[in-house]
Amino acid sequence: MKKILAMNHGMRDEIQVAADKSISHRSVILSALGSTTVEISNFLSGADCLSTVACMRALGANIEQSGDKILVTGNGLQGLKEPENILDAGNSGTTLRLLLGLCSPQKFLTTFTGDNSLRRRPMARVINPLTEMGANIVGRNGNKNLPITVLPSTKILRGINYQMPVASAQVKSAILLAGLYAGSVTTVVEPVPSRNHTEKMLAAFGVHIETFNNIIRIFPTYNLVAPEKISIPGDISSGAYWLVLATILDGSDVTIKNVGVNETRTGIIDVLSDMGAKIEMLNVKTSGGESSADLRVVSSKLRGVEFGGEMIPRLIDEIPAIAVAAAFAEGTTIIHDVGELRVKETDRLAAIVEEFNKISPNTFTATEDTLIIHGGQEKTFAECITRADHRMAMSLSIFGAAAKGVAIDDSDCVNISYPNFFDVLTD
Repeated sequence: MKKILAMNHGMRDEIQVAADKSISHRSVILSALGSTTVEISNFLSGADCLSTVACMRALGANIEQSGDKILVTGNGLQGLKEPENILDAGNSGTTLRLLLGLCSPQKFLTTFTGDNSLRRRPMARVINPLTEMGANIVGRNGNKNLPITVLPSTKILRGINYQMPVASAQVKSAILLAGLYAGSVTTVVEPVPSRNHTEKMLAAFGVHIETFNNIIRIFPTYNLVAPEKISIPGDISSGAYWLVLATILDGSDVTIKNVGVNETRTGIIDVLSDMGAKIEMLNVKTSGGESSADLRVVSSKLRGVEFGGEMIPRLIDEIPAIAVAAAFAEGTTIIHDVGELRVKETDRLAAIVEEFNKISPNTFTATEDTLIIHGGQEKTFAECITRADHRMAMSLSIFGAAAKGVAIDDSDCVNISYPNFFDVLTD
């Protein structure tokens, strides 16, 4: 058990958050498909991104790492090789789903596995469209679960027009990566926009890709033109914990430096602002198609809100942190359309209700896809279970710090996305 004490004072500091996990994954994958060396700075050396590094090495890329800087040299779009062993995606759904797309057009066999959590997560949602393109993929439980084998492609994949039943950046990205190798244009239509890091980075690598509202078209490509350098901004999903904690702790005035503010990721800022948070965006700049800024947040009183629909893909990973903020708000917060939380590293919707109610009893309830938070209830010290879920661990930690303390069973799971989280929290 790791014990986090209640903070009896506001936060007044500048914070540099962990590098963006989504962009880190994609920078390694696409750089490995080029034929020149790419220098990636401020790379997130968390467990998930290191799973992607290990898999791309096994597929033939030359990757050298020193601290948060890595050099990636690929063998061209057609230069991937058959791995000698089974590829282990660890806990990383991003690694697995994106590489299923990348390996589908290849003329060699690839088998994937992962940890206990990843083996339980649903993969049919990505296997189905790839199979429609002509990929031959075999998984456990009717192609739903790991281990999964991608058999050698015997013909060029078909470009398809795919109407996504649920918005998912990972599934969309898998289809787009497979579409690089297809024989014709591939079109993805999303029900609502999901994060667009893949589209932005593909364009930065010279790929012909078109976007219009919720429609993305990718044209077959024969080579990538890699940039010499990619600088990864801070991850707004990691910054979310400090946005929330500084808002609910009286006397706080915090600036979170160089945070990615991609328009498909800033739902957390919009929702907290609607709740009454005071968040200011400073020093906005753009690099490699991605915008970043310093975020200044000052403590404030919050009110309950109701949201869902198109907002959810812009903040799905930040729902646990938002739930913490809502527990300190006046009134009731209702978050619709969050059924996707049930198929994350754990059933996060169930976990929020069970674990967060230990800290603030009678505050959290949920239906199949709606989370309801009755703010302003009494808080208490509690011992909580993270379910080996990094976002639950960090959300419980800031909840306890703002309340009367908390003890969590597994603090090491934060290494998946934010290795020095507790150093910042206890500084």
